[in-house]
Amino acid sequence: MEIGYMILLFSCVLFLLLSSCATLNTISTNQVIKDGDTIVSDDNMFELGFFSPGRSKNRYVGIWYKKISTGTVVWVANRETPITDKSGMLELSRHGNLLIRSGDNTVIWSSNSAISTMPVVVVVQLLDTGNLVVWDRSTKNECVIWQSFDHPGNTFLPGMKFGKDLATGRERVMIPWKSVDDPSPGEYLHYIDTNGYPQMFVRQGSVIRWRYGPWNGLKFQGLRLKNPNPIYSVQFVMNEKEIYFKYEIKSSAVQRVVVLPDDITVRLRWMDQTQEWTVHNIEAPTDSCGGYGLCGPYASCNANRYPPCRCMAGFKPQVLDEWDRANWSSGCERKRALVCECGSEFKKISGVIFPDTRGSWYNHSMTLEECEMACRMKCNCTAYANSDIRNGGSGCLLWFDELMDTTENDDKQDLYIKLAASELAGKQDSPSSLNKKKRVFTAVFLTTSVVLLLFMVAYACIKKQKRLHMKEREDRYALDKKDNSVWMEDLDELPLLSLNKIVKATDNFSINKKIGEGGFGPVYKGVLEDGQEVAVKRLSETSQQGIEEFKNEIICIAKLQHRNLVKLLGYCNHRTELILVYEYMTNKSLDLYLFDETRSSMLDWPKRFNIIQGMARGILYLHQDSRLQIIHRDCWKFSENEFFTKYFGHQ
Repeated sequence: MEIGYMILLFSCVLFLLLSSCATLNTISTNQVIKDGDTIVSDDNMFELGFFSPGRSKNRYVGIWYKKISTGTVVWVANRETPITDKSGMLELSRHGNLLIRSGDNTVIWSSNSAISTMPVVVVVQLLDTGNLVVWDRSTKNECVIWQSFDHPGNTFLPGMKFGKDLATGRERVMIPWKSVDDPSPGEYLHYIDTNGYPQMFVRQGSVIRWRYGPWNGLKFQGLRLKNPNPIYSVQFVMNEKEIYFKYEIKSSAVQRVVVLPDDITVRLRWMDQTQEWTVHNIEAPTDSCGGYGLCGPYASCNANRYPPCRCMAGFKPQVLDEWDRANWSSGCERKRALVCECGSEFKKISGVIFPDTRGSWYNHSMTLEECEMACRMKCNCTAYANSDIRNGGSGCLLWFDELMDTTENDDKQDLYIKLAASELAGKQDSPSSLNKKKRVFTAVFLTTSVVLLLFMVAYACIKKQKRLHMKEREDRYALDKKDNSVWMEDLDELPLLSLNKIVKATDNFSINKKIGEGGFGPVYKGVLEDGQEVAVKRLSETSQQGIEEFKNEIICIAKLQHRNLVKLLGYCNHRTELILVYEYMTNKSLDLYLFDETRSSMLDWPKRFNIIQGMARGILYLHQDSRLQIIHRDCWKFSENEFFTKYFGHQ
């Protein structure tokens, strides 16, 4: 009997202990948490109770770290309605409403989460994440009635959602404390604007203070955020129900993001070795580009440049006098107005935080080419870009308003700005034009390959005949003294250079010095002993030309002296070596600029007109004014109109 009584007593004590442990992290409807009482999460990381911040004596209900950095507050309930003494109580109504009462039983704060469904089994629980949750446990599937993560303060914890619930209209924003002693809402507001393409803003009162740009698939453009990284993962969700941003910790590290009263955002990580928080990252507006729209529409801002504002390509200051006075708010205007009927092209710029996207349109499934076509079809479209930079880029983002608040940074995402076709003057760099050029290049490459193959076959067929011709040409190379004397008499004004000097100038005709090859033979770049750069033209053993052609070329070119013609500086005839030495042209051949996609942009119309004038003067001299009359037998591949239309933009 006595043993049975002891067993019953032990069972009751054990039941009470287990019940106490089980409710350590919860509050039920029959419990009241008084000032001095706390509840603790299961893993002992977070604690909830009453506290006083800094030097203040006001009392607030909050959540703070318990296992580490004891007392570091991460959430406050009654931020705007503190209790002036220690008479406060926290309780949960049977309808699921969380209440804070003062000593006279006045409700000073409410979660406003009461539900009308009866009967209701509700409980408040502090989770290991730091989230305070009101549960409805009246059914098998527990339902969240209210949670503190839906009402962030100045701290952004892992698992929190920062954004908007489109179904309920609830916005999850971050508002820093007024000071370290006062957790009431400060003057800054961090939020995600869901108008147009979502982006992150900071507002000071009713004025937009800062904009972090839209989400680009990895981060908000203006955030100094490394994604992916080994410490945490980030996620941006955008669907018909909600739009939000959150992060999760991958390892056992403890991390939090805090917005300080002066609007500086710091990412902090707890270091067990030093038992303190270390600053992992700081987000703060730059001084010179800190204000929203500082440079006005169609201008970009660079904090490392003075003045920081500059008009985009194709635009000019709208009010020049204001820009001269360092007032850039009026922004820029187009140099040439857009006219839909006259066509338009796009100028690509990189390294910028995209302009404000609140008036934009987006589609995640379109390609960049489809995006360009959509912008072309809409007269009021001002720019387009990929919305996602991952995997080479995807999605479409269109702007229809003035391009406002563009900031230069290291972002490599491309933005295509619509300009009048006449503004670009044929220098298109939009994806469609690039694809056209790629197709043309492919066609030219295939055609050239076929021609080269046919040439190699023909070369193999006549190889024996060339060998016989080489033997005959070698006999003709044996110059006698009579020929040399004739050349010296005819060309006494042209120096005869020794083979030794030419060999030294060209590093013994090094392959690294070779700059081209023609029907006469290879051409090498050389440097004479006096430092003069020359082009050395060496008769090839396989050349069809012989001594007579060599002699004629020397006589003709030596007697032709004109500023628009290449000068012959000397020659060499040593046994079988026949060599011509010309002045070296540092700008190389004109066709390298005309037919190259990148270099052709260097030849604007004034430069091309000067080239045409020089060519015309040279041809006029050869045909009419020179001592020797020259007849050109080369054929044009294009008609005159076709040539000038294709390469110079005019007929």
